[in-house]
Amino acid sequence: MRAVWLTEFGGPEVLVAREAPDPVPGPDQALIEVTFANITFIETQFRATGSGPFTGSLPMIPGNGVGGVVIAVGEDADPGLVGARVVTSTGGSGGYAERAAVDAAAVFAVPEGVALDTAVALLADGRTATMLVHAVGLRAGERVLVEAAAGGVGSLLVQLAKAAGAHVVAAVGGARKVEVARELGADEAVDYREHGWPDRAGGVDVVFDGVGGDIGRAAFGLLDRGGRMLSFGLASGSWTSIAPEEAARRGVTLVRATPTPTELRAYTESALAEAAAGRLRPLIGQRFPLERAADAHAAIQSRATVGKTLLELSR
Repeated sequence: MRAVWLTEFGGPEVLVAREAPDPVPGPDQALIEVTFANITFIETQFRATGSGPFTGSLPMIPGNGVGGVVIAVGEDADPGLVGARVVTSTGGSGGYAERAAVDAAAVFAVPEGVALDTAVALLADGRTATMLVHAVGLRAGERVLVEAAAGGVGSLLVQLAKAAGAHVVAAVGGARKVEVARELGADEAVDYREHGWPDRAGGVDVVFDGVGGDIGRAAFGLLDRGGRMLSFGLASGSWTSIAPEEAARRGVTLVRATPTPTELRAYTESALAEAAAGRLRPLIGQRFPLERAADAHAAIQSRATVGKTLLELSR
């Protein structure tokens, strides 16, 4: 089969497509014929430095999320899975490939009427956005600032916050992304590359911090007493640095999401169900063939992407 290999850490060019042995499903595993593979910002960081939540010795096939059709199962796995459309995590590696052997108990059936690309786009980002909204206890009428609102998670946060009855202020980088955020339903949109953007955003009750660094610090300053801030990304390259003592003086709660595995599964199922009901629509901004995984990583790192980036495997 064709797969993308990571043989050393470095720039996007270290991702090279070549042949790989076909995986064989072991006990309690399912073999998926992959149609789409998920790409996340954190995977680009792992490729560059080897740091992050993933582990594995080089050479390896990266990729932590796939969607496709189950074509075989291993011993003790449910044979009824064969032929099912599913999405799932790979456990940290093996996703950028034409086939992937995964934990059969960890797959999610794709609801009828939901396209596979939609389901893959929601696998990580839909789970995350649903978890964040739940963690901050979002209430109707609150003013909510969503950073990186034209990104994979941010675009879903805009929709979920609006559905919860919040007034959504989208903070994005660039005029094109301002328009994207408005199309997603944001009540207001500001370009954080422009001087004075916090004054245009105004005071807020909740900050979903997906950028970090100076942008996250500025967003923290917009929170009113009793506000909550939850950091979920570091598109700037660094997390927002706020001492708990500083937050306490301001009367702001720094929220940390600590879900159990059961809760994470429920958040994924909720996102897929919302998509099936037509209430949640992931923004898929870019698709790259497997052979161009390096280009996909480069596009994400350049901040040129909007919404979700997927690898699309042709047959």
